[in-house]
Amino acid sequence: MHSHHNALGLASALRPVQPVTLVRPHAARRAARFFAEKFPGRSMYAVKANPSPDLLEILWDSGITHYDVASIAEVRLVARTLPEATLCFMHPVKAEEAIEEAYFTHGVRTFSLDTMEELQKIVRATRGASDLNLCVRLRVSSDHSKLSLASKFGVEPGEAKDLLFATRQAADALGICFHVGSQAMSPAAYAEAMERVRAAIVEAAVTVDIIDVGGGFPSRYPGMEPPPLEAYFEVIHNAFESLPISYSAELWCEPGRALCAEYASVLVRVEKRRGSELYINDGAYGALFDAAHIGWRFPVKLVRGDVSDTRDMAFSFYGPTCDDLDHMAGPFDLPADVTSGDYIEIGMLGAYGCAMRTGFNGFGSDTKSVVLDDPMTTLYADEEQALPSNVVTL
Repeated sequence: MHSHHNALGLASALRPVQPVTLVRPHAARRAARFFAEKFPGRSMYAVKANPSPDLLEILWDSGITHYDVASIAEVRLVARTLPEATLCFMHPVKAEEAIEEAYFTHGVRTFSLDTMEELQKIVRATRGASDLNLCVRLRVSSDHSKLSLASKFGVEPGEAKDLLFATRQAADALGICFHVGSQAMSPAAYAEAMERVRAAIVEAAVTVDIIDVGGGFPSRYPGMEPPPLEAYFEVIHNAFESLPISYSAELWCEPGRALCAEYASVLVRVEKRRGSELYINDGAYGALFDAAHIGWRFPVKLVRGDVSDTRDMAFSFYGPTCDDLDHMAGPFDLPADVTSGDYIEIGMLGAYGCAMRTGFNGFGSDTKSVVLDDPMTTLYADEEQALPSNVVTL
């Protein structure tokens, strides 16, 4: 994989026709070390956010040893890439065949569930194994998050008693897990969820060995300025310490976005301008799915050797396909003189952007290049500087 100092260096040297994914291994290492060292428990990476084998290896080398997998394909991928990693199958609805393969072929011992049916399925598929870590998923509010995960999975706390009791009988270690939604903008999300955990434990009167607070840890985007991650960690730690749980209970979390968003950006070329609309060579069927379908705003930067002295204006983007849905409304603020042939860097696409590409309409590119500068925005600014002292900027 080629290496350049930054997007401008790559654009100047190569003038790429197709979009290029710019990866920043140092940013992923920094995020992984932050969670490994500062979260008051075990951090396991949610693979769905970005399943790149290169990224998985970076996280492993930086202290992330546990991986939240949601499908048998992710189980196989991580087992193949990181044979010594611990895999946790945290999707609450799994094929029985997937459970069987995960347990007997890949050594998976941790599974989540939210129904009696799923519990029975796990017991059958593992042939009544006695070494299971089984995590009952509670439904909690997503009110503090930008993307809800409150409707599809999770047992209501008031209905969890029988399931927790039955799972306790089948499990070597009993856990309770939840997910507050993606991009939680307040630590209060975890405090409120932990109160639901408390109520469920008290009602069921069972010994709990694992509390898994799931994902939802935020990154920084235009219009989204979350508090420092340490504030989330403090709230979670205090709530965990006050729960009526086993003295030896473990605290887990499942960061996805927070570990990989800063890992990658995309360099795109403007193919046409129509007023405030820019036609670019990546879009809704590529790395910009979230920008198109949920209106997510990503940081953008004009990549041009001569600095523009024009004011910024708001643009929207059209992607390269023939589909009208290939539209990213933004607004994306760029210098008003942006024109065809210009390059734009779109940041914070390491989470989900890289994972959701398709080849629809014959468009798309797998071209990657390492860049050495820092991400366009970061929540880890106070951590150690990523660039060595001998790097000279352009």
